[in-house]
Amino acid sequence: MELSGKHLVLGLSGGIACYKAAELCRALVKAGATVQIVMTEAAGHFITPVTLQALSNRPVFDSQWDAREGNNMAHINLSREADAIVIAPASADFMAKLIHGRADDLLSLMCLARPLERVPLIVAPAMNREMWAHPATQRNVAQLKADGVHVLDVGQGDQACGETGDGRMLEADEILQELISFFAPKRLAGQQVLVTAGPTYEAIDPVRGITNLSSGKMGFAIARAACEAGAAVTLVAGPVSLPTPRGVRRIDVRSARDMLQAVQAQVDAASVFVATAAVADWRPAASADQKIKKDGSGDTPALRFVENPDILATVAQSPRGQQGQRGEAGGLFCVGFAAESHDLLAHASAKRERKGVPLLVGNIGPATFGQDDNALLLIDAGGATELPRASKLNLARQLIAEISRRLPPGAPTR
Repeated sequence: MELSGKHLVLGLSGGIACYKAAELCRALVKAGATVQIVMTEAAGHFITPVTLQALSNRPVFDSQWDAREGNNMAHINLSREADAIVIAPASADFMAKLIHGRADDLLSLMCLARPLERVPLIVAPAMNREMWAHPATQRNVAQLKADGVHVLDVGQGDQACGETGDGRMLEADEILQELISFFAPKRLAGQQVLVTAGPTYEAIDPVRGITNLSSGKMGFAIARAACEAGAAVTLVAGPVSLPTPRGVRRIDVRSARDMLQAVQAQVDAASVFVATAAVADWRPAASADQKIKKDGSGDTPALRFVENPDILATVAQSPRGQQGQRGEAGGLFCVGFAAESHDLLAHASAKRERKGVPLLVGNIGPATFGQDDNALLLIDAGGATELPRASKLNLARQLIAEISRRLPPGAPTR
């Protein structure tokens, strides 16, 4: 219920993407928001008010002359009640109206009449790829942003006209994520957060290797939560099949050494480092060039292992990592993760001391790998705090709040 307590006006201008507005309305209601639909006449040619009334459970407004409002001023009343006005889809024509302050229907009237200081306007463009690329449209988008309108990106892919390219309206779940992020407290505004996630894979031969059961879900949730909190986020991900959180820059790696190299290339720009990845402790001393074949003798190949580099310790023990441990200006605040099978407090506490990090997050690996929920134990110099079992995204948001509180006052942005 990330949007609980929010009242949103969902405006529809004309376009085939109106069918996505039905799914978006339903998603917003499931997320806890109340939704008031306002449609243009053109939108009514693509989807009926009956559909949207059923999904929003509220009467739909589509005329500036609607007499249901006692004062006959729906454009005033509806805008004053809203926490935000979301136009999805926003056609090229409707965006052109907005920049010129034209107000010849209820939806454009309402956008013009909204209190600028407290009712944000969010638009999700939707149009043919040529219309989107046209210089006039791009000028209009730039002007909308300059006027304080929050313009979402467009999607890329097949279009109803049969062409392929930029200009599709984002999918409902993508817009939902954007809105949740829009309303989230910006606790990490200006911070650069580097996150590692998932397992690593250490090759034995071209078809076999050593890995673990980490799904990467916790690290991806942390990356999303940090982005929601206003940070610029880089996610270094081991081999997992998860979608990249919106707004997050992703770097895919395979082995522990690959991950270390990627982290070292990014860490100088970071102010917070969260090492969530379940990095393999060892790797084969040598990887065979060809598949190792069994010969029927019953003998097994002799494998020798060497220790992998310790990514968290390497970063935490760097000069900036040590500054962060002491809470000094310009330091890197490091957060480690410990996935244990037993004696979580003892093992995680020892790991925090050994790695030299101000905050270590412990969990029981077999109880969380691949799951959508988790329970965490936060350990710092003052002791341990439990975060009871919840969804990984919920826990990630709690952890980001904890990190923001632990950053020293005036912590530098980078």
